Amino acid sequence: MTSHAASHRAMAVLRPAVTCVGLVVLWAALARWGHVPPYMLPAPDAVARALWAGRAQLEPAALTTLEETLLGLGIGIGAGSALAIAMALWVPLRRWVMPMVLLSQAVPVFALAPLLVLWFGFGMASKVVMAVLVIFFPVTSALGDGLRQTEAGWMDLARTMGATRWRVLVHIRLPAAMPAFATGVRMATAIAPIGAVVGEWVGASSGLGFLMQTANTRFQTDLMFAALAVLAAMTVLLWWGVDRLLARALYWRPAHADID
Repeated sequence: MTSHAASHRAMAVLRPAVTCVGLVVLWAALARWGHVPPYMLPAPDAVARALWAGRAQLEPAALTTLEETLLGLGIGIGAGSALAIAMALWVPLRRWVMPMVLLSQAVPVFALAPLLVLWFGFGMASKVVMAVLVIFFPVTSALGDGLRQTEAGWMDLARTMGATRWRVLVHIRLPAAMPAFATGVRMATAIAPIGAVVGEWVGASSGLGFLMQTANTRFQTDLMFAALAVLAAMTVLLWWGVDRLLARALYWRPAHADID
């Protein structure tokens, strides 16, 4: 069992690594023999050089975007969880509020970004609000579904034993909803940087989105790709960290085997 587990972990790392290497090789071949101008598709080695040469710009930009993303995640997860719990405790609130939550997702984030910059300014606040809006629905929806799908037998047993609504929520409904909530948090972690970067595209003075937009206007496509690579790496690492944290927090949940 130990060797099987080690082999499984090794393959879990090897598969994405092989995929990434394959994509880079395809990218290099297309850039070299695909007759694509460098200003449209720079070669991987040119992006690597831009990544090293522009590290003085990329590092503070990445830190700014990461800070906006983390703040948006914290506020969005907290607000989404609070609303989901409130709707679970008071059903009429769901009928009034849920349509507005859905409406917030019907409006494209690109349309909201200029308004948020106008209302909250060019600083960090507008980007954090944008990240919150992007992740609010997945968290609220996932936790709300988990709370509504609690095993009916557990609920009946708790009522039979005289448990109050608060005790049922804390001791039965919330623990049962944690796997669904974890799925929502993972999804929110993956898309939270989108909100921050979109806000930076519309109006900012720092961040990876601002750097990409500036590089694009100057036809520095290699630097733009370098900023995009940093953003992708940051998102993957953030998702991996949240996934590991959730796996430890939900240690009691049985692991599901992959079906090959």
